[in-house]
Amino acid sequence: MTISMYKASVPIFLQFLTSLSAVLDKAAAFAEAKKIDPSVLLNMRLAPDMFPLVRQVRAATDHAITACGRLAGAEMPTFANNEASISELKERIARAIDLLKSLKPAQIDGSEGKEIKITFPSGAVREFTGQSLLLNNSLPNFYFHCTTAYDILRHCGLELGKRDFMGTPVQL
Repeated sequence: MTISMYKASVPIFLQFLTSLSAVLDKAAAFAEAKKIDPSVLLNMRLAPDMFPLVRQVRAATDHAITACGRLAGAEMPTFANNEASISELKERIARAIDLLKSLKPAQIDGSEGKEIKITFPSGAVREFTGQSLLLNNSLPNFYFHCTTAYDILRHCGLELGKRDFMGTPVQL
């Protein structure tokens, strides 16, 4: 039995980006209730050599839209990476969600064997099929950054649970 590349990508990204946005709402409420400058949360990290919360959210959105853009063969816009507030991060997530929703199943389905080459900033080139890009690179990276953002906020004392992380499955 085959699985739709669209259903294995877009609804998953939408579900977790939506839950990430809701977690950021809780972060804003937490900062207000505890009288903490929200920028403190945005700059928190789990370890000195890890990216802070703001960068985790940026990376999650980037992995979602670039993966789907590559699978669809669509040019996806890049974001400025200058968000400095929780509301600006939520706007970034909303823009990513809108971009993902603009893609149609016919654009992504059938991309399993599509040859995709990625040149990294180091100059290294990696070759993928559409399926290996999604399953072995994009989804694991996306989950890593969503999980790390969640973990940073949980570490800061926000009352978050598995339901906050998982959100609600999206039916498209």
